[in-house]
Amino acid sequence: MEPIILGIESSCDDTSAAITKGDTILSNVIAGQKVHEEYGGVVPELASRAHQQNIIPVVHKAMKDAGVKTNDISAVAFTRGPGLMGSLMVGTSFAKGFALARKIPLIEVNHLQAHVLAHFIQETDQKHAVPEFPFLCLLVSGGNSQIVLVRDFLDMEIIGQTIDDAAGEAFDKCAKVMGLPYPGGPLIDKLAREGNPDAFEFSKPAVANLDYSFSGLKTSFLYFLRDHVRKDPDFVEDNKNDLCASLQKTIIDILMEKLVTAADQTGIKEIALAGGVSANSGLRKAFRDGKKKYGWNIYIPKFAYTTDNAAMIAITGLFKYRKKEFVGQDVAPFARMVI
Repeated sequence: MEPIILGIESSCDDTSAAITKGDTILSNVIAGQKVHEEYGGVVPELASRAHQQNIIPVVHKAMKDAGVKTNDISAVAFTRGPGLMGSLMVGTSFAKGFALARKIPLIEVNHLQAHVLAHFIQETDQKHAVPEFPFLCLLVSGGNSQIVLVRDFLDMEIIGQTIDDAAGEAFDKCAKVMGLPYPGGPLIDKLAREGNPDAFEFSKPAVANLDYSFSGLKTSFLYFLRDHVRKDPDFVEDNKNDLCASLQKTIIDILMEKLVTAADQTGIKEIALAGGVSANSGLRKAFRDGKKKYGWNIYIPKFAYTTDNAAMIAITGLFKYRKKEFVGQDVAPFARMVI
């Protein structure tokens, strides 16, 4: 009989709970936090307080939507890290309490590893193809930009990563400079669709190996706007769509150039995309172009599994459950973790 896993995700500003039976998702509930919008970014203390308010209602709804009771749960999987410590503590504490009360296994999950394994989530009404091992995964989110070599479900190696800002940070910080509200990434994506991606040119960093850097681009963008606004105070407003399109193209070009190099060096043609920035329409198009140009087999997650969600935590919990990789009640969250 397939195990039923309760997944708990609370690494940043989304409280999420999900139920899986085997590799099939039965429910995936997410409660966002609007409180951070007026501050232009996530406020850790406010995030942890919101998690405390949301965790029980979210788990209750996930179980109700899945049609399962507490006695049906085989194990609890939770995000141990990386993330905001206060937020992680809420999810960790709830998971430990639930597992202790039900006398069921407790499974810790690496949030980054879970983003990669989100590709193996199946749905009851629609089965989809999954990557074959080994595959490369471009993991791009607000805090991470990595190229991951995936040899097996729980055997991963980072072969390229950002040395400073991540792609998601570049989107959000440049959006803030333009006066756009937080989170800026999705809005840049929307405005970019109406702009000319070749209208402006921004610097691309020269970084060795397969690593990334986005801090230079952020600085270049800031100085570019500063110089043009001096001449024309309405420059940003009059060129917003073109600015967004050109910025987005630059970020995507940086990401894809290293990914193409990684695919050439490894000879791997199974290429996956994961993380919050994988929702970006321009990046998804670049992957489809890569399929045509390089003969890749590409895997792009559904929008529901790109952001922080508990479905990816539960599916990772499944693979650990099968190997009996459980943790004790003394487990503690870590703000920083690597795959």
